[in-house]
Order: sequence, then C-alpha cells, then structure tokens
Amino acid sequence: MSQKILIVEDQQDINELIALNLNLLSFEVSSCMDGESGLKMALEQRFDLIVLDIMLPGKNGLEICKTLRENGIYTPILMLTAKKTEADRVMG
Repeated sequence: MSQKILIVEDQQDINELIALNLNLLSFEVSSCMDGESGLKMALEQRFDLIVLDIMLPGKNGLEICKTLRENGIYTPILMLTAKKTEADRVMG
C-alpha cells in the first residue's frame, strides 16, 4: 500500500511539480490550491504527510496546522514558504 500525501499549494506550477515527482516515487498524491479545501481534506482523510504552503488563499498554512493539531491530527507537516525572516520560521 502506497503512502498518501496531501499537497496544499496555491501556485499551480509548484503544486503540479511536487505531485509529479511524488507520483514518480509511487506515493498516492492528493492536492488542492486553497486553505479551506486543504483543511477539509486533512480533517476528512488520513494522510502520511502534508506538504503545506504558508501563504494560501482562504486559510493560511499556520491556521491549518493549528486547527489540525487542535483536532488531534498529528500528521507530519512539511511547510513551504517564501518568507525569509527568522520570526516567520520560528512561527512555523
């Protein structure tokens, strides 16, 4: 059984590139392009990893992460961001 990965990334080219490479490695990939859809999918399905952009339309990645943890979902999360400050990294 392949591992399931959720990609939540609003830039279509980045989303597709990540999905393509993970599919080539035989992962089962689901993806969406906004925070609300990403949160809904993460709450309704079980994933082995979530690749999560911080800056998303709707809910941002930090809000999604916080909501998942508050709901007892401790799936590992790999955060993607273009933010550069140390404070942003610590917040993540």
